Amino acid sequence: MAVLLLPYSVVGPFAGVLLDRWRRRQVFLYGNLLRALMASVTALLILGKVPDWLLFAAALCVTGVNRFVLAGLSAALPRVVDTERLVVANSLSPTAGTLAATAGGGLAFVVRLVLADSDAAVVLVGALLYLCAAVASLRMAKELLGPDRALVRPRLATALHGTARGLAAGVRHLAAPRRRKAAWALTAMSLMRFCYGAMLVMLLMLCRYSLTSTTDEGLALLGLALGVSGAGFFAAAVLTPWAAGRLGPGRWIVVCAAAAALLEPAFGLPFASGPLLAGAFVLGLTTQGAKIATDTIVQAAVDDDFRGRIFSLYDVLFNVAFVGAAGVAALMLPPDGRSVPLVVTIAVIYGAVATAMARFERQ
Repeated sequence: MAVLLLPYSVVGPFAGVLLDRWRRRQVFLYGNLLRALMASVTALLILGKVPDWLLFAAALCVTGVNRFVLAGLSAALPRVVDTERLVVANSLSPTAGTLAATAGGGLAFVVRLVLADSDAAVVLVGALLYLCAAVASLRMAKELLGPDRALVRPRLATALHGTARGLAAGVRHLAAPRRRKAAWALTAMSLMRFCYGAMLVMLLMLCRYSLTSTTDEGLALLGLALGVSGAGFFAAAVLTPWAAGRLGPGRWIVVCAAAAALLEPAFGLPFASGPLLAGAFVLGLTTQGAKIATDTIVQAAVDDDFRGRIFSLYDVLFNVAFVGAAGVAALMLPPDGRSVPLVVTIAVIYGAVATAMARFERQ
């Protein structure tokens, strides 16, 4: 996890500078072409039976470009969707991504059945799909997704050299009174992502060492729990447009965090399969519901000139929170995964997020 997520957290701010300079449609085009090329190289590495570190490096490169493209998607969405429909669009986007990932997993399973467990063939199919995505991006006009080319921009070397100043400008942009809500939402979402990551590690430990007796049974239970959590993601995609439309995105974050604060210990402290599955659904729903609301708040509040940097920073916070949660959970969890202090700590964090966001909304 750290190998795949943390390196992008270092280069993410620089990626934001590029997203605010380059045509985002071109980012989709060349980003997918680059992913197709790197996936093809990865397939060759698999066939060559190279050392594991080379495969990790290849996976890191593909994942890094993937995060870059996704940050570009979030930055570009307000260019093609009315503000009133951003909540719906942010609900549909991750749902479509999850459906595509599920279909991709099924396709990989079929390819392995047909071609005798050929990992290289699966990766080559992925390369072909990346190529199709690049071709699909050509249907959009170059200027459609921004940023505005009329603005005077410094040379790339100057822009990269001034990344720190750019990030400081982005922070000041968020700190402006009319955009402070976006800063609060980003902070709340990062903390909720931390909580979700910690509970995911605890769930993994419980499935393997406490609730089952064999590795296969543990993997089966973990797969079921992840599927139930995914169902919570889908439920959030359906429920959030309605709830955020009536309460507002900020208050919907309050509801999600408060629900998690109350239900997470109720379902987590018994350390039993049934309640844990229910808890996985609740955390999937509340985490994704809060993320959709956060995306909407940030997209509506941040100017187009800053969206690339802000969403790259958002992605960095998201990744660091998740990996940090895994590290903290690993330190706090006993061998069997049963940790009352961890469950209580996570509930307190959820409660603090709900309280802070509620106070901000009242102000």
